[in-house]
Amino acid sequence: MSFKQFFIEKLSLFFMLTTLITVAIFVVGSAFDADARFGYEAMLTPLRYAACCVVPTFATYSKRELKKKELIIRMVLELVLIEAVMLFFAFSSPAIDTHRISVVLVIAGSVLIIYVMARLFSWLRESAEAKGMNEDLQRFRQLHGE
Repeated sequence: MSFKQFFIEKLSLFFMLTTLITVAIFVVGSAFDADARFGYEAMLTPLRYAACCVVPTFATYSKRELKKKELIIRMVLELVLIEAVMLFFAFSSPAIDTHRISVVLVIAGSVLIIYVMARLFSWLRESAEAKGMNEDLQRFRQLHGE
């Protein structure tokens, strides 16, 4: 895969993460601090989090096709780095009550769920693209008698 294709995938991931993070902030915030009110600057939070979570995904870039074991190792590294980034943000923020272990566990769990969902959505999109390409190839072969 070229770096340009890889970068476009990461841009798509950024927007997907922004959406998923926004939903997670709403759900977790509603459960732990439903009465909190924020200014407009809080609307940038999902964008910052998504951008910081996309950076570790560059660990999976390779010009060649990765072996299954290599891909799994890189995905685990990616997840650990993303968890570390998000927990760093949580512990750095005075607005997040990280003294409560339940809050920390919910944040870590939310990151894991978002990671799995983003991977699943990406896989579904890539599978649909591959299926379309295979169908196009089959039609091409039928038209040209191969």
